[in-house]
Amino acid sequence: MIISSPTDYRKAAKAKLPPFLFHYIDGGSYSERTLKQNVEDLESIALKQRVLNDMSTLDLSTELFGEKLDLPMVLAPVGLTGMYARRGEVQAAKAADKKGIPFTMSTVSVCPIEEVTPAINRPMWFQLYVLKDRGFMQNVLERAKEAGVTTLVFTVDMPIPGARYRDMHSGMSGNNAAFRRIFQSMRHPQWAFDVGLLGKPHDLGNISTYRGSPTKLEDYIGWLGNNFDPSISWKDLEWIRDFWDGPMIIKGILDADDAKDAVSFGADGIVISNHGGRQLDGVMSSAKALPRIADKVKGDIKILADSGIRNGLDVIRMLALGADCTMLGRSFIYALAAEGQKGVENLIDLYEKEMRVAMTLTSTKSISDISRDSLVDTFG
Repeated sequence: MIISSPTDYRKAAKAKLPPFLFHYIDGGSYSERTLKQNVEDLESIALKQRVLNDMSTLDLSTELFGEKLDLPMVLAPVGLTGMYARRGEVQAAKAADKKGIPFTMSTVSVCPIEEVTPAINRPMWFQLYVLKDRGFMQNVLERAKEAGVTTLVFTVDMPIPGARYRDMHSGMSGNNAAFRRIFQSMRHPQWAFDVGLLGKPHDLGNISTYRGSPTKLEDYIGWLGNNFDPSISWKDLEWIRDFWDGPMIIKGILDADDAKDAVSFGADGIVISNHGGRQLDGVMSSAKALPRIADKVKGDIKILADSGIRNGLDVIRMLALGADCTMLGRSFIYALAAEGQKGVENLIDLYEKEMRVAMTLTSTKSISDISRDSLVDTFG
């Protein structure tokens, strides 16, 4: 398949992956309305074209938490990344490292922290949930510190898993799930050999290291359901703020009051996110939530945004709506599944090219120049 745009990677991933894995990354919760709205709302934002302003020199770099990024992007934490390519977290981290942007490891990664950090030169970010097993939380934070992780991303919009009906139909969960996954893998021999056979062990590496025994894919859904903590509140984050002396980002903010609470709490950043439409269906898109939140806390805290970003134009739109930086989730997983590290590197290159076109034709010479003046209009 010829890859000429970021969206081509979705088609390539669908052809290569067993359905249970493709639909796990591609799907949302309930009727998936928020999943669709994330994309549609971003696409509806019109950029303001300006011309004849000598755009021969562009600067796409930015600084975040004292770290220089070659592009205003971070690879977002995605669970089970190592099931989409052989030792997928390592490949994705290497791609991000080569392109001068951070990679964020998920709590529920296949590769453990200790496998990924030696493979890259720039510091890695790490994502954590508030879990009932506080011993695991302390253990993984200590290991992250020891491995040189600089930035902690705390996901707070998952005190309970959303209802992802696609997973029940695809074989990720539900009746006879293990048998269905084996059958699907047999029908996708390239994935079965490269990842299924050569990509072992297939367990949750960070959790297995803590427990001292493998936590397999069949245990994944059950472990999550048993360990997410619906009693989570700001006070549960206080000991982590005291323990973690690097930047701490709160991920999963959609309301301006919650954003102000994050500022009061002492967080260094927030991620405007609805978990890619995978949690509460019917909430507003990240694009709609972003300008309302930026109006309240811009300048008081660093603002990142994800959910719905599918190309370089979307990155520019998010920045114009008030984000300081963006996070890429699904789109890099599609590329990873299709072509491994090479695919992720190419995806980032495609995003950069699209950003350069958008910046040139909106007459914005640097990332700091991108503002709502770059847009025809925002949401009412």
